[in-house]
Amino acid sequence: MLYVVLVLVLVAAGLVVAGLITANTLWAWVSVGVSVVAGIVMLAEWLRRRKRAAAAAAEPAPASAEEKAKPDADSDSDADAVEGEVAGELPLDEEPAEKEPAAATAVLPAAGDSEKSAEPEPEAVAEAGESAAATGDPGEEDTDAADLLVVSSLDVEVLVVDEYPRYHLADCTWLIERDTIPIAVSEARDLGFTPCDRCGPDATLAAAHRDSHKASK
Repeated sequence: MLYVVLVLVLVAAGLVVAGLITANTLWAWVSVGVSVVAGIVMLAEWLRRRKRAAAAAAEPAPASAEEKAKPDADSDSDADAVEGEVAGELPLDEEPAEKEPAAATAVLPAAGDSEKSAEPEPEAVAEAGESAAATGDPGEEDTDAADLLVVSSLDVEVLVVDEYPRYHLADCTWLIERDTIPIAVSEARDLGFTPCDRCGPDATLAAAHRDSHKASK
């Protein structure tokens, strides 16, 4: 769906250029129509995603193993109660023999062992965090206001991934084995994309722009 929106935006931009070159207002009106269609497509995609999320949230959670096993436990307890009632109906002259309580054989773990088992290994926590960060969506870069002003006017190419809201530099490690779409950083900003906090495109591109501007002087 993002490809369709990008194509419509490019067509609208081309029609505006054609209208400026030929001085014909018809091309400008056609460009407005194409832009409206692109907006409708984006709105439809947003509504579709919202409906999908609501349907996923409304699905009932599967019954746990404990809940499935609960009827069996209740039936066992009822059977034990019936057996207890039958066993309790003894003649008055016969007294049931007292049963000695069974000795507790459970071995409790030492306090130090329980604390060690409760604490996860640092390496396992780090690996779990890295795997979650690799598969999920990266965070948003905290862009400085001055850098944002510079980046919003640049035509430098960045990369985006369909269905994800971030734009990245070409060397971002999050892009490994993902299908990317090249787009100008200013256009990515206009379409609602935000910078990745892993590769920091805004700070990098703004610094490179300032360095090139100083070198040209």
